[in-house]
Amino acid sequence: MNSNLVEELRWRGMIHDIMPGTEEQLNKEMTTAYIGFDPTSDSLHIGSLVPIILLMHLYKSGHKPIALVGGATGMIGDPSGKSDERNLLTEDILNHNVAGIKRVLSRFLDFNSAEENAPILVNNYDWMKDFSFIDFARDVGKRITVNYMMAKDSVKNRIGGEGAAGMSFTEFTYQLIQGYDFYHLHKEHNCLLQMGGSDQWGNITTGTELVRRMNTEEAAKAYAMTCPLITKADGSKFGKTAGGNVWLDAAKTSVYKFYQFWLNTSDEDAEKYIKIFTFLPKETIDALIAEHTEAPHMRLLQKKLAEEVTILVHSKEDLDNAQKATNILFGKSTADDLKQLDEQTLLEVFEGVPQAEIVRADIEEGLDMIAALSAKTNFLSSNGDARRALKENSVSVNKTKVKEDYKITTDDLINDKFVTIQRGKKKNFLLIVK
Repeated sequence: MNSNLVEELRWRGMIHDIMPGTEEQLNKEMTTAYIGFDPTSDSLHIGSLVPIILLMHLYKSGHKPIALVGGATGMIGDPSGKSDERNLLTEDILNHNVAGIKRVLSRFLDFNSAEENAPILVNNYDWMKDFSFIDFARDVGKRITVNYMMAKDSVKNRIGGEGAAGMSFTEFTYQLIQGYDFYHLHKEHNCLLQMGGSDQWGNITTGTELVRRMNTEEAAKAYAMTCPLITKADGSKFGKTAGGNVWLDAAKTSVYKFYQFWLNTSDEDAEKYIKIFTFLPKETIDALIAEHTEAPHMRLLQKKLAEEVTILVHSKEDLDNAQKATNILFGKSTADDLKQLDEQTLLEVFEGVPQAEIVRADIEEGLDMIAALSAKTNFLSSNGDARRALKENSVSVNKTKVKEDYKITTDDLINDKFVTIQRGKKKNFLLIVK
């Protein structure tokens, strides 16, 4: 093997539980392992980045990763960590979601690779769709006792938890179906290991048990390993912003907002996340942390984290554009930089900045700067304040310094709709032309 995978994951803080014998198996030979992804949406958010990175580490270490999209299990809903029964998705929505998740996973793992340890993409609906209820009850249900299933936290918490509304038979069967996935992949692909988040430990160990009990002719090997669920130091939920989930799809979360999410990480979280979400070697990370500790105001950790994750999920070009957009408000950007921004990104950059609307007729003949700063917009409190700012040479239009005699015209429009005005280094305004 190229490296000790478990040792690598351990120093990165990516191991929560590991079944005895797992490390020895991974060190002994190329091992096939899988992680399941639930198609509850047509994309994945950054919470799913951890299992994706686990599969990437697995591949980089010379092992064979399988990414399973749960077309069948998605029809039921995983009760792990849930206090209520899920709404069931229609088949059309499910198929749409499965296709979206496959598209996202293909950006991180090359399923067309010719390597011996080339990643595989599977959908459990393919082997579950023809399984009759009677056959499943006889062949699978017979192997695991209700007592064993009831002992799992995902079941106990739902049945005995405070205010619990109980659990349907549908969700109760989830761990058996996930367990059967492991058995199927073990039989068809010699898959020996299932990985996932720590909330999946119960489902995963049911799978290892089922592999052993359904292989009556030989003592089958099956292993389990989980990673911690990512948390934030302040106790708030990881991967959530005021606008909702942070997605891996630029159509759902723009690259600018994605980059900003990592850039705004706290010092404590950045130190943890740079180990989990990047592939930087230990020496580099240790040196970065030491440098950051010496000058935390420089936010070196956050900048490097944001750069690495944005390139991983999007591209170097996307990172460059996000950095240009980030510099618009406070950096040394130019009018050309402004004009390269699309409308959505420009509005995101200027979110929370004072804005005013004017009609196009106002600028067709030229809008004087006093009106642009005060009379028409109330950006500044009075015409006198506007004159003072202009005399101090502290006013810019689209990042270019202007005098009192300057007039804003249609030539100044960005995306045929916006003009940016700045007073000094920190006061920004956005003029929207209707």
